[in-house]
Amino acid sequence: MRNLLTAGLLCLAAAGAGAQDLGKKTFEQCVACHSLQAGENGVGPTLHGLLGSTAGTVEGFRFSGPMKRSGIVWDEKNLAEFLRNPQALVPNTRMPFSGLTDEAALKALVGYLATATK
Repeated sequence: MRNLLTAGLLCLAAAGAGAQDLGKKTFEQCVACHSLQAGENGVGPTLHGLLGSTAGTVEGFRFSGPMKRSGIVWDEKNLAEFLRNPQALVPNTRMPFSGLTDEAALKALVGYLATATK
């Protein structure tokens, strides 16, 4: 019984590591525009401190009017919604990304960002 429990825990740990790896790999699509470092804006704003922040408020980045007026406070749910289809959540946002349709990759990316942006 103990070996079965140990095997089960190892499988869960491996699945978590796999999701983290998929999230990090999926984030590679984002690094052309976004950084995880505080104060490091590029084509897109830094994502440092993302969760819990209000959309359109990163210092030193020029956001579109619709993003600034959106009033969104980023959490995992609305971040997933935005990454699935940015124009649907914030019409006329300047982010030139059509969306992430692979649900496993989307979930993994949001999970990765929840820890990597702290």
